[in-house]
Amino acid sequence: MISVKVLGGPTAFFEYGGLRFLTDPTFDEPRSYPSPSGTTLVKLAPAAAQPSELGRIDAVLLSHDEHADNLDDSGRALLADVPLTLTTPSGAERLGGTARGLAPWESTRLGAVTITGVPARHGPEGCEPITGDVTGFVLTGDGLPTVYVSGDNASLEIVEEIAARFAPIHTAILFAGAVRTGLFDGALLTLDSEQAAEAARVLAAEQVVLVHFDSWAHFTEGHDPLVKAFTTAGLLDRVQL
Repeated sequence: MISVKVLGGPTAFFEYGGLRFLTDPTFDEPRSYPSPSGTTLVKLAPAAAQPSELGRIDAVLLSHDEHADNLDDSGRALLADVPLTLTTPSGAERLGGTARGLAPWESTRLGAVTITGVPARHGPEGCEPITGDVTGFVLTGDGLPTVYVSGDNASLEIVEEIAARFAPIHTAILFAGAVRTGLFDGALLTLDSEQAAEAARVLAAEQVVLVHFDSWAHFTEGHDPLVKAFTTAGLLDRVQL
């Protein structure tokens, strides 16, 4: 099992292949943020730990930079101290510094670890002009278990594409929360609980770490719906909440 420290929202910290990775850093105190789409995102709870408590961070895996629930002000400040931030190509252009973009299915090597950018879609088909580009990641290495970080993805079809290339996945870090806003008539912008369980099944994941379901007001399904969905799917014994 890979030890993953879940810090709240989409932020998780884990060691893999001798390296220390952080996903979507959000370390601000609770507050409200205007979103580029015109909605307001409200953070309800602080992170479970601050960067100073984590020690060395070798790379940030950033699904996208345009929404505060994936990269807040403290998270942006942190990027200046991290040797490498992997994100979307457009996000890397906006962020500059040590940010590097990965196109879908493009890979880069960091130490003993190969990191591949994989597709993600932050809403229904055609949502990109409004919600922006998003990426997920798959981490592999000789003798290492495969890790998938979904990012903000609402498409099970995309999960099936990733599974076709990489399954079985040892550890799946799935962004859930059933995010709905006023966009797209309330369509899902991330996986709901039942879809997260189905994603875990499709990926044949041995370990499932659920993130992006708490600490923000626009997450519509939290702990209890996730437990119910994974129990119904017979997969609860694989889950870290």
